[in-house]
Amino acid sequence: MSIKERINTDMKDAMRAREAQRLSAIRLLLAAIKQKEVDDRAELDDAQVTAIVDKLIKQRRDSIEQFSKAGRHELADSERFELQVLSAYLPEQASTEEIAAQIDAAIAATNAGGPQDMGKVMGVLKAKLAGKADMSAVSAQVRQRLAG
Repeated sequence: MSIKERINTDMKDAMRAREAQRLSAIRLLLAAIKQKEVDDRAELDDAQVTAIVDKLIKQRRDSIEQFSKAGRHELADSERFELQVLSAYLPEQASTEEIAAQIDAAIAATNAGGPQDMGKVMGVLKAKLAGKADMSAVSAQVRQRLAG
């Protein structure tokens, strides 16, 4: 079953269970997928759907941070719930050790010697870790390794 089929099945289940908040989050995801399909005039594969889910999760994290700073805890809670729903559609997250090994391999493969090679290393890592790790955290680790 593809990710998109699973999302559609989950939407139907949420409708039957009358879970309004969950249904809203799933519909938001389906709307983003449909928009991308219309823009590209093509059916999306699992990797492209995962990229959309990843993008929406990143937006939720940013929103949670902004709402928390502004003292809007009810909105932050709503975003946290959506984040939880969306996270279910990501592939299994890579462990800290796996991420460290991928970073070491990417640095070796690109012969990175310092911070100026950050883009090369991140290009390699994005292909391998997209959807499996928080790329902003990976970026911080790469920056630290290349600086030190």
